[in-house]
Amino acid sequence: MQQFIEFVTSNPILSLVWVGLVLALIASMVKQKTAGYAVVTPNQATILVNREDGVFVDIRSKDEFQRGHIAGALHILPSEIKAENFGQLEKYKSAPIIVVCKTGQTAQESASLLHKAGYAKVSLLKDGLISWNEANLPLVQGKK
Repeated sequence: MQQFIEFVTSNPILSLVWVGLVLALIASMVKQKTAGYAVVTPNQATILVNREDGVFVDIRSKDEFQRGHIAGALHILPSEIKAENFGQLEKYKSAPIIVVCKTGQTAQESASLLHKAGYAKVSLLKDGLISWNEANLPLVQGKK
């Protein structure tokens, strides 16, 4: 314990950095547990779609969507979700919904908004289309 106290007093900036990292890690874990949506792998997502009639919701731009998207995915922009303009997604209110973006980061807000809007089973594709491609799963091009 004496060495720990000596280290902290000798290296206050480094000690503060470590405390900050630990707090950020704890905050991230708490946020993930209270998010209202699950984070799923590509394999778990395909099981949700195949066994429970789930649907992928791709929130990337129109150009990115047309360059390659998951087969059967609905294309809805984050701005439409914020405006609660769900359109074709309304009929999937009780079905599993997997929100997809390029990296899995920008889809978090959309997944939270869908959950708050009353969609029962909202999930987020972990690491987005990057993980989908790493799992060697297919993409389709063009509109639908």
